[in-house]
Parts: sequence; structure tokens; C-alpha cells
Amino acid sequence: MELTGLNVAVIGGGIGGVATAAALAQRGAHVTVHEQAPALTEVGAGLQVSVNGQRVLKALGAVGAGVPDTASLSRGTVFRDGPSGAAVAEIRAPLGGPTWYMHRADLLALLVRCAKDAGVELSLGHAVSPGAVQADLIVAADGVRSLWRSYVDGPVAPSFTGHVAWRAVVPWDHPSDPRASVSLGHRAHVVSYPLRQGKLMNVVAVEERRDWRNESWSEQGDPLDFRMRFENFGGALGEVIAQAERVHTWALHARSVAQRWVKGNVVLLGDSAHPTLPFMAQGACLALEDAWVLGAALAGATDMAAGLARYTEIRQDRCRAVVNLARGNSRRFHMGWPFNWGAYAALVLGRGMLARRLEWVYGYDPTAQAKYPPAP
Repeated sequence: MELTGLNVAVIGGGIGGVATAAALAQRGAHVTVHEQAPALTEVGAGLQVSVNGQRVLKALGAVGAGVPDTASLSRGTVFRDGPSGAAVAEIRAPLGGPTWYMHRADLLALLVRCAKDAGVELSLGHAVSPGAVQADLIVAADGVRSLWRSYVDGPVAPSFTGHVAWRAVVPWDHPSDPRASVSLGHRAHVVSYPLRQGKLMNVVAVEERRDWRNESWSEQGDPLDFRMRFENFGGALGEVIAQAERVHTWALHARSVAQRWVKGNVVLLGDSAHPTLPFMAQGACLALEDAWVLGAALAGATDMAAGLARYTEIRQDRCRAVVNLARGNSRRFHMGWPFNWGAYAALVLGRGMLARRLEWVYGYDPTAQAKYPPAP
């Protein structure tokens, strides 16, 4: 299908939306990104870009062959006893290759520059609801609480998981461990890793609660309350938690993967199609994969309907499998002693088996269709 001159409206200026805009504009489409915020910015939080997502960034030209200056290179993952901070198990080499730890704002900035270089236009400061925009193709990348998903697939009822997450980005002037740290405690766990080459430390702390259901990412939390709730976590992590001066908190809700991704000329992408819990660190990577596959599927199809059908065929089962895996991790992380440590001892002892089991996640190459491993 010839994309030159195709008028595309992308709803949502987050990572998935801007990456999609770049992928389509580079193939000749005229693309406008509609974002309700007055500027394309991301919340102060870190994310992980594993090799599957890196491949898209490189194919788009958003990054070069090496590691971006704003990224920290992972050297593995260490599992710790929460109270003592003692290392209990380690995966020395990340599955599929080194992961990048990045600040969301830094990743979005790379994608915005890439999109602008491709001629993408930005329309900021107003929300666009179904029926309010005209285009040959409308890509709904408006996030986990998508208005457009209701239009395409009908309303979806979120289910509170009983988990509440806290996040903080802490200035860090100590030598940083170039590994992600997963600290497991009683009905709680904390993931931390360095950002911006060790100048910042990203912390995501999850506890089991029933008294908090606000899902907003922008909800300010009380640093004193944060420290009190995770005061039993020791070691270097205890120092990081003690230095957190600004925290956000949000209740984790599970949503199903959309059954229908396409309605007419509207297509769902990213969290609007497959919202995922954060326990696989694949939300950003799935959105990047979507962006590349949508562009490639349309460019290789005879018409738009065929291209959108191909995109859905390629993406739906894989995304559902990753979402289910993340939901399972939410239970495994909080099984409690001795079950959680038994699980992770088995994980490390059977690392070769684990690598084979998860190769379909991290070894996936969205830029080369012939290399797509099947989801389990």
C-alpha cells in the first residue's frame, strides 16, 4: 500500500503514539499527533528498554548503533532479601542482550526529534474524542484509560488488583550498581535501577492494600508515608528510600486485552489495546513494537483494511501473552517466604531453561517478520 499522502491522525503523544507517527511519516504519510497536554512531556519515572524495543528505536533512526548518552546499561538483575538488602540470587546477563534503563522523558525526547525530522506535525493542548477528527487513518494511542477503545471495542471495566505502586526518582551521587535490584519483602516488593548513567535512581515500590484505588499517575504521595510503609527494606535500598523527597502513588488496575482492535479506519495501539501491569517492564517495548509493525503491515498490504488486519494478526496473541505473564508475576512477587525465594532460587538455577522460556519476549524482532518467534 502506498502511504505517500495518506492523512493520519495519531491520538496521544506518548511513546507509542510518537513512535507510530515517526514510523508512518518515514514511509510518506502526512501525520499529525494530537495530544491533550500543552507539551509533549512524560512523568518523572524510569523504564526499561530491552532488545526488542531497542531494535525499533534503531530502525527508526531515533538512536544510533550504540547506547544513548541518556541511558544506563544493564548488567543483570539481582534479587535481594528486603529487610537485610542481602543478595540472594543473580542473573548476570540480561536475557536477549543488555537492557537500557532510561528516563521516560529522555526516551520521548528521542522519539519526538525523530518524528519531527520525518515531518510529523503536533497539535497540542486539546483532547480529541471519537468523531472530532477527520483523517484517512486514526491511530488511537491514548493510553490505558482510552476513550477510543470504548468506541472500537466497547467499554472495559478495570479490576483493582489489590496492589498500590509508589514511584520516585532520586538524585544519587554514590557509585551505582549497574543491575536492576528486586527486593522482596512481606506482601511488598521494590524494584530499583540507575538512570542517566547513575546520576539518578529509579524506584518502584509495590504493596498490597485495599484502601486506595486512585489510578492517576500524577497523584502526589506523601514521602513520609512512603518511608514508613517501606521502612523494613534495608541495605542500599533503605538509603534510596530515605532520600526520596517527591513520590507519586497509583492503584494498579488490570484490564483485558481488547478483543477488537480495528473499527473502520480507527486502530488501537499500545496501552489502549493491551494495557499491562508493570511486572514485566514491557509496556514501552510493546508500544514500540506496535508502532513498527503497524507501519510495516500497512506498507506491505494491498489496502488499508488488509494492512490493519495483518497488524492485528501479528500483534494480538503476542501482546495478550506478555500481559498474562506480567499479571502472573504480580502474584509470584508477593507469595511470601519461603515460596518467593524458592521460586527465584529455581529461576536462577534453571537460568538456561528460563532463557528459552522467555526468548519469545526479549528475542522478538519486530523489524524482521521472518524472525518472529511464536508466543506460547
